[in-house]
Amino acid sequence: MNPMVKKQPNPYSQNLKKEQDELVLQYLPAVRAMAYRLRERLPASVDVNDLISIGTEEMIKLSRRYDKDQNDSFWGYGKKRVYGSMLDFLRSLDTMSRANRRLIKLVDHEITAYLGEHGSEPDDAYLAKVLGEDIEKIAEARNSSMIVSVMSLNEQITILSEEDTAQKVEKDELMEMVQGILSSFSEREQMIIQLYYFEELNLKEISDILEISESRISQIHKKLLAKIKEELGIAHG
Repeated sequence: MNPMVKKQPNPYSQNLKKEQDELVLQYLPAVRAMAYRLRERLPASVDVNDLISIGTEEMIKLSRRYDKDQNDSFWGYGKKRVYGSMLDFLRSLDTMSRANRRLIKLVDHEITAYLGEHGSEPDDAYLAKVLGEDIEKIAEARNSSMIVSVMSLNEQITILSEEDTAQKVEKDELMEMVQGILSSFSEREQMIIQLYYFEELNLKEISDILEISESRISQIHKKLLAKIKEELGIAHG
């Protein structure tokens, strides 16, 4: 065989790659919508374009492994993985140092106390004064807390308690525990948790739907986390 003769492209491989690329292009708007939806639940410091880029990269990888004979819907096959890649990116931002975790817990404690007394959340200046911290560090802690709040409940408990909940309770058991705790909440409070975690609405959307302040929604979310920690025997503070 003459080494100068060019290898002919494989038509099957070419067609397959074309199909894969078309899949990515077809569902790119869905990735963008997912990124913007998630972005609404995050601090301003997170760039939506980073989320779109991460999600698109994951979708390209998935398109190379996708078998339409096994799964009739590419988005159904890849949606959770694309969302998971965005959460992985948020975890990698390294906003959760040990010092920051401690400050977040202190900030959360002060916010809860202030909410109970005034019905609204305090500003960063108030928290900085009460905790004797730089206002920039308070803002960072609140941003980190927003990022953590989009994670699963067991991850939130692990991050903020510095204890691995997986070692204490299986995922199914945790969900049973959450259901049990929620049964002690009012119907309105249960609906708020449902809309936030399962319908993935942001605080403003829930506020508009239920005509309740964002601060009150935040308070109910913190109440759930505190009760889960209590059930798991994880110390507060």
